[in-house]
Amino acid sequence: MADTPTPNSPDAGLRRYLRKMRGTTQGGPPRVSDAEVLWSWLGAFLGIGTVALVSGVLAGAPDQGLMIGSLGASAVLVFGAPRSPLAQPRNLVGGHVLSAIVGVLCFQLLGSLPGLASALAVSTAIAVMHLTRTLHPPGGATALIAVIGSPQIHELGLFYALSPAGAGAVILLAVGVLVNNLAPGRRYPELWW
Repeated sequence: MADTPTPNSPDAGLRRYLRKMRGTTQGGPPRVSDAEVLWSWLGAFLGIGTVALVSGVLAGAPDQGLMIGSLGASAVLVFGAPRSPLAQPRNLVGGHVLSAIVGVLCFQLLGSLPGLASALAVSTAIAVMHLTRTLHPPGGATALIAVIGSPQIHELGLFYALSPAGAGAVILLAVGVLVNNLAPGRRYPELWW
C-alpha cells in the first residue's frame, strides 16, 4: 500500500500528465474515397502550378517570385481539407499576410540573433492569428521564412507580406474556389470572411 500514490501526490499528478500522451482513439484517421484523393491531387497540382506559372512570368527567380514553401502546406488545407476552418479564405490570406508582417518585423529587429528572431516570429504569428481569427498553420512557416529566408527575401522587407505571401495565397484561393466546386459533394469556401 505504501507504493500506491495518493490522489494529490506529485506521483499521481505525473501519472495523469503522462496518461494524456497516450491519445484517445485507435486505428488512425479514416480513409477518404479515391475520388477525394483525385480531387485533392488535381487541386493542389493546379494551385501550386498556377502559383509557379505566375511566378515565372512575373519574376523568373523563385526567391523573387511568388513561390514560398508554406504555400505547399496551404495547398494541403485548401485542397485536402477544404471544409476545415483553417482553410477558409479569411484564414488563408489573413494568416499568410499577418504572419509575413510579423516575420519581417522580427527579422528587422532581431536578425542578428536568428534563433531568437525565429522563435519570436513563429510564436507571435500564432498569437496574432489567434487574436484576429485568422489561424492558418502554414502562416507559422511564412513568418519563419521571413527570418531564415535568403537575402532576396530579406530585401523585400514588408513587401514580402504582399508578394509572395499575400499574392500566392490569393492565387491558391482562386484556384481553390474554381476546382473544389467542380467536384460533386465538395464546396469551397464554407465562409468567406
